[in-house]
Amino acid sequence: MDFNLDETQQELKGLAADLLAREAAQERLEAFEKSGAPYDAATWKAFAQAGLLGAVLPEDAGGAGLGPVELAVILREAGARTAPIPAYASLALAAVPIAKHGTAEQRALLAPLTAGETVLTGAYREVGPAGEVAATARADGDGHVLDGVKTFVPYAREAARILVPARVEGAGIGVFLVEPSAATITPQHSATTEPLSRVALDGVRVGAGALLGGIADGAAWDTLRLSAVAGAVALSSGVIEGALELTKEYTRTREQFERALAQFQAVTMQISDVYIAKRALDVAVWAGVWRLAEGAADAEELLTIAAYNACDPVVKALYTCQHLHGGIGLDITYPLHRYFAWGKQVGHLLGGAEDRLDSLGALIAQEA
Repeated sequence: MDFNLDETQQELKGLAADLLAREAAQERLEAFEKSGAPYDAATWKAFAQAGLLGAVLPEDAGGAGLGPVELAVILREAGARTAPIPAYASLALAAVPIAKHGTAEQRALLAPLTAGETVLTGAYREVGPAGEVAATARADGDGHVLDGVKTFVPYAREAARILVPARVEGAGIGVFLVEPSAATITPQHSATTEPLSRVALDGVRVGAGALLGGIADGAAWDTLRLSAVAGAVALSSGVIEGALELTKEYTRTREQFERALAQFQAVTMQISDVYIAKRALDVAVWAGVWRLAEGAADAEELLTIAAYNACDPVVKALYTCQHLHGGIGLDITYPLHRYFAWGKQVGHLLGGAEDRLDSLGALIAQEA
């Protein structure tokens, strides 16, 4: 395949990079972190006004109707700048499945998102392996009653709706649009400034219009989980790109024994290891989102390979970046700590390296 972005994708990448170079500059990030806000509202609004939120939303919601590759382009730039905005939660975890499977009434939730006036999110994880669903839904009149617990839900309190997958009695897995006020939301520890929550559903009743697409056949859940992984690995790809650039600049300019660090062979070899980890992830990310856009059967396998790379080689590469910076790599006034925290958090969201290898093995076994 051709890994080069086409003209539209290049323009989208340039637009996101230029905007975030201003909106997510070091001084802006430092000011935001002192504010205690869940996300940078000004950057979120600027993202919307530039058309970046609407790029992957359907035209009837004021968007451009682009697909998974373009979503990866946008989220990769957000990761490269560690931009504190709910782009991953709103787009990958919520807007993509709503746009593909939602009724007209449900898709109406996307127009305010396009304008940056609201936040959406989805509950991809539960306790246990990533991608498993134990939450249940039973019919109750014209609605359903939900029971279960979701974990690591980003922006759960701030969202207008939380997309909640649950097993429906007598059917398959359905995805329900739940108002945050209906659930019990408890803050969880986060490696970054992004708020994460445990969302408990203890007999939560939702109405007839809450089931995404009005059917529990597993299709909406498949879209949500694949989009969740695709978005997360794109973020990780941007994170390691940003960390590598920072580390390359540091080793070029930092001197030891009257020589730049980059002139030492041991340093060069370690930088090369980081680059190889980055490229391995990049290849899997672009292959995965391209196959996802094509509706190919091997998309999940490729995205699982990307997820493993995000959970293991890339996290180890971030450790190397910190090592090459010496003591300053651990200083929270220096930007490298944000990349390390983001990389670790993405790895946790994806379930960890062993979990991803187990999933990859199961996928390969199914093909045998």
